[in-house]
Amino acid sequence: METESCPGKKENCLNVEPELKDIFTGPVDKHSEEKELSQGPQQEDKEPHGKGDTRLDSQGEGNRAAKLNPVPISKPDGTEIPCVEESKLKKTPSFTKTVRFSETESAEDRECSEESLFPDYKMPWTSSCFEELFLAEDWEDITDDRMLRKKVLEPGPKQAEHPAWGQEVTVKMQGLLEDGTVVEKDPKLVFIIGEGDVNQALEECVLTMQKDEIVLLLADSQYTYGLLGREPDIPAWAPLLYQLQLLEIREKPNSLVLPVSDRIRIGNQKREKGNFHFQREEYSMAARSYLMALDVLTTRTLESGCVLLEGEEEEVQDYRVKCLNNLAAAQLKLEQYDDALHTSRDVLSLDPQNVKALFRTGKLLSDKNEYQEAMELLKKALKLEPSTKAIHAELSKLVKRQSGGKDTQKWQTKPAQILGENIDPFMTSKKKPPGISWKFLVGALVVALGSLVTSVVLTARN
Repeated sequence: METESCPGKKENCLNVEPELKDIFTGPVDKHSEEKELSQGPQQEDKEPHGKGDTRLDSQGEGNRAAKLNPVPISKPDGTEIPCVEESKLKKTPSFTKTVRFSETESAEDRECSEESLFPDYKMPWTSSCFEELFLAEDWEDITDDRMLRKKVLEPGPKQAEHPAWGQEVTVKMQGLLEDGTVVEKDPKLVFIIGEGDVNQALEECVLTMQKDEIVLLLADSQYTYGLLGREPDIPAWAPLLYQLQLLEIREKPNSLVLPVSDRIRIGNQKREKGNFHFQREEYSMAARSYLMALDVLTTRTLESGCVLLEGEEEEVQDYRVKCLNNLAAAQLKLEQYDDALHTSRDVLSLDPQNVKALFRTGKLLSDKNEYQEAMELLKKALKLEPSTKAIHAELSKLVKRQSGGKDTQKWQTKPAQILGENIDPFMTSKKKPPGISWKFLVGALVVALGSLVTSVVLTARN
């Protein structure tokens, strides 16, 4: 996997967008390095990079291992023995701002080596399993099904405010499995409540908290990552235990007053979240994320006379094309064909040479029996990518539809046609095989009858 330069940083970070490449509605090609959904003919996209908002940059060092400071162990006589080895947590790709870790040290060394974001509060997994915590009386139920519970470790000030739906919050957070493995960790996680930037458990819990409040949050898998889990660190059906502190509450920023570089950063974050949902076949949530990304990815501004930096407008347009293509793919999975057609046309208005949009639009028009425009778009796509089998197959279908389905001739292009302006299929009706003459049948019947009469006469004489 290639690395890309993180905005505003000298280090390289992994491009962690899910690899989603298929043909129209085909399976995901996990070996592809393409970063955009490809439901149609394949094309290579190179993503430009913009400078990001530092408050949104939590992935930082990319694939570097996060070294944890060793915690010394005290002997009974008061002397300290330092840990011999530094333990490491290997950072894994993350679909949102949340930093994920997979532990490499043994469980016995965890207490010695792991640096907690909440050193003053001991996690309860050492004395109780999650099943006992779900039944404990000193925990507060957030939902009626008792599958989402919290325990206040340190209450906020009496007059402290609660966040509301649609506001932006900053929290300090770390999440653990039942065996104590740290799978999520972020000292300043920023998200907007209700926009799906984080899992449902975190959103529901934050709504019940006051500023500066510190809680334990016990969440069943249905409120986190469900039956699919999250590769490679969270198994299927795994409940999680979070430690949370609500640090800040503020109104959601207006994207029209943000710098364009920050809009690109936020828009791509939401697009990656959409790709995460698409891989999990959660197509409605994927489409919602793509629409929110498109709302942010704009060069419009409330301030008149605002001057864009060189290349910013082209960069925003490139990312809008990616979001629109991804949105059309999700709409096709949801069988929202008219919406997918409209979205694909939006792509072509920004990039008339986009092969995916040409193919997708041509196929949808063919399904609507608008053969002439469909043929023009598919020919254009074929000219751009003459080796793509999906285009040939769709043109073959279109030819059969135009002929009423009677002609089974397949679309076959000639080398001269591929490079020409007009790529027309040559229709040749198949010749019928010559039939058997009726005269021949009558003659054969007469001969047979004559033979029969002769044999009868000879038998009678004998």
